[in-house]
Amino acid sequence: MTDSQRVQAAGAKRRRLMAAAAQVVHRQGVERTTIADIARAADVPVGNVYYYFKTKDELVAAALAEHERQLELITGELNRLPDPRDRLKHLVEGWIAQRDVASLYGCPTGTLAAELDKREQGGLDIAAGNLIRLLLDWVARQFRELGQPDPDALAVTLVGAYQGMSLLANALRDPEIMTREGARLVSWLNSL
Repeated sequence: MTDSQRVQAAGAKRRRLMAAAAQVVHRQGVERTTIADIARAADVPVGNVYYYFKTKDELVAAALAEHERQLELITGELNRLPDPRDRLKHLVEGWIAQRDVASLYGCPTGTLAAELDKREQGGLDIAAGNLIRLLLDWVARQFRELGQPDPDALAVTLVGAYQGMSLLANALRDPEIMTREGARLVSWLNSL
């Protein structure tokens, strides 16, 4: 194996671990997740995890980085749509499409932010908040492009509605809450 191939393989393994950390932490929560759980989900020997991430908090930070990467992919795809209203509606439709996962585990970023806020040691809670801020900023830009007054407040309304419907769908184990409330959000966006 050449040096270039080794570097590529190491990068691929690190990305697998990041994706696995995001998935496992979302499903189990930070406190119940072990490094072994993440290694198993990534199909990586436990000892190899420590080569990339020395602590569980580093893995949680990697999960947040993976969530950010996913958000960038989603918004990058949505940015290809010419109309900001369509971008917002497709965002909501993407949330609705994740209703079964949300009913089981809640919003990946929202639940992680709430859990991290309860920990005594700080830092990761701020990183989770920054990730939510990225979504709020993107949504506000769409409202700004639509010429809506107070786009930042509208962004809080939309993202807050998503967090609320995710929480309720999870608490009540009812994915149809996401369907109904998402349809209301799409109607609201059409009315603006």
